[in-house]
Amino acid sequence: MVVNYSKWDALELSDDSDIEVHPNVDKRSFIRAKQNQIHQQRFERRHQIETLKYERIINDGLLQRIDKLLASLHQHAEEAKAPGQIPDEFMMQALMDCAGDGSDDVPPEPPQGVHTQTEQPRYSVMMASLVDQVKKDVGDNPKDWFHSYVTGVEGHKKKVNGLQIELNHKLSELEKEEGRKITSDSIHTGFSVSSVAKEKEKEKAKAAAAPKSETVEVLNPGTLKKDALKRLDSAGQSSGAEADVDEPIPNTLNVNEDDEDEEHIEPTELGKTFAKIKMGDYKKCLQFISENHAVVAERETDGLLVQGFNAQMEGKPEYAKQCVHQALLLQYCRSLGRDGVGVFFKRITTSGHQAQKVFQEDVNNTYARIRSRCAELAKEKESNPKATETEQIQLHAVDPNTSIHINIPSPSPTEEIEVKARAIFETFPPGLQRALESGELAKVNEVLGKMSVEEAEEVVEKLGEGGMLSVEEGVIDGTTEEGREKLKDLEEKARLEKMAEEATGNGAGKDEVEVAAVD
Repeated sequence: MVVNYSKWDALELSDDSDIEVHPNVDKRSFIRAKQNQIHQQRFERRHQIETLKYERIINDGLLQRIDKLLASLHQHAEEAKAPGQIPDEFMMQALMDCAGDGSDDVPPEPPQGVHTQTEQPRYSVMMASLVDQVKKDVGDNPKDWFHSYVTGVEGHKKKVNGLQIELNHKLSELEKEEGRKITSDSIHTGFSVSSVAKEKEKEKAKAAAAPKSETVEVLNPGTLKKDALKRLDSAGQSSGAEADVDEPIPNTLNVNEDDEDEEHIEPTELGKTFAKIKMGDYKKCLQFISENHAVVAERETDGLLVQGFNAQMEGKPEYAKQCVHQALLLQYCRSLGRDGVGVFFKRITTSGHQAQKVFQEDVNNTYARIRSRCAELAKEKESNPKATETEQIQLHAVDPNTSIHINIPSPSPTEEIEVKARAIFETFPPGLQRALESGELAKVNEVLGKMSVEEAEEVVEKLGEGGMLSVEEGVIDGTTEEGREKLKDLEEKARLEKMAEEATGNGAGKDEVEVAAVD
């Protein structure tokens, strides 16, 4: 297949890296000058196009009034030949006849920046000026004043028509030059379509009466959607992107519930209400689905299955099986096609239909698997209570006389090292960023504790790479009794460490950061 690249020839590039300039000319300055020249020419061309279009509109209106004046003169030609007819009065009467009611006497407003220095006169003023010019050209004592006036008005009409032809020709050239290059202003939406699902009046009333949920506005909601540090460890611990020093914020972004993470699947209030309908009450189920068709969504099925699992773990087997029943009911309605709701309830309510047996077996088997899995988890928990404890990564200074200091990169870095450190900082989840900005090691450890071991180790490695952790010596006041005792203890400890180093030949540095794995 041959690809035609000629369409890219229309691109107007003002920053061409392949351009060659004179050695004595600065390349960047030349490119900026070229850009300014292109932008200035484009602005002047568009301004001239707007001016010509406006002048064309004014000339069209003037031509209409000239035609009316000529028609009025020809209509009263016999009256003009009558003896004693005064030319000035006759022309004034013809002007009044072609003036109309005066509602369209004012020309349209010019576009912004067009003819700003002078005010556009009315059409009546233009016509009066035209007649005065004709009178001046005709003179005081013409042989045939009527014919001279008509010839003079027709001459002005030819001038305006010639001006229009010249204007249109120039306008077409400018528009052709404007459309010859593709610029950023040429970008437009080629096709867009949207659909709105109609709701029943009852659903609208419920939505209006429903209490508004309180949401929390975050400063940087975009970072909550990042995929960085987004994975699960072997214990199923939540992603590091969700670790924060604050309390969990439900639906902070107010996004569609279908976009939530799979590990946080739960039914909506609509699904929870549907789960409370007793098993076997298919009439009430059909009525509820007919009034709330959104409950058939796939996430409601998954949410009800999760809720049934949790209910079984909490020792509520009847409610757990009821949730499983309602979840599979929604799944069958969705999988049976476009009219799946009607097909399912017609078959399930028909006495002796095979669908009843198939559906009940599916409900019993699904609930049996959930019950078996919950029993296994409960047994594991009883046999090994500590198995649910999660290993955590915490930061501590090895030397008790030193402290870990947190250095936050500047939001406006100037040096390359600071730019790299800031880029690393912005990859962290928002909760970790707030903890680091607080400067408190306890808050940083709190966020690390909510992460898996692999995620926390990756964060600590990035903190070290970005130079955001430093170890500083503590200051001891030797003028107090407590300070003198501490100094004495340190001297004794240093003497013992020196002896130990001489004995082992392998001393450890003081300024170290301990990354402790805590169970």
